[in-house]
Amino acid sequence: MPREFPKWTVVYYYFYTWSSDGTWERLHGLLRARLREKSGRHKHPTAGCLDSQSVKCTAVPGIRGFDAGKKVNGRKRHVLVDTLGMALTVLVTTAAVQDSDGARLLLQNLPGSCKKLRKIWGAARRPGKT
Repeated sequence: MPREFPKWTVVYYYFYTWSSDGTWERLHGLLRARLREKSGRHKHPTAGCLDSQSVKCTAVPGIRGFDAGKKVNGRKRHVLVDTLGMALTVLVTTAAVQDSDGARLLLQNLPGSCKKLRKIWGAARRPGKT
């Protein structure tokens, strides 16, 4: 960490506290809303795009599974972004979770900033393409 920062224990304390009480989510939502307004958009998006990506993991124990379609042993990130490409929400599952099941889980737990979503596009896959 840079020397200008306090001791790592202090930084970790605030990171953990802000993660637990939702401060990071509120800051992210506020910055996204301001950037959307600066771009001439409404602060709450009405459309988004949903996609997933399987990624390999290390030997460290944790969430992992095998994605037979991609031949990847690891995790899968399901990401919902607005039309400007800014993240709305992210869900991490084992790579074995099908895209449709991951999308269902992600959409069941949307944050309040997504309350105006009316249209969500899913990324189409062409057979044989990764």
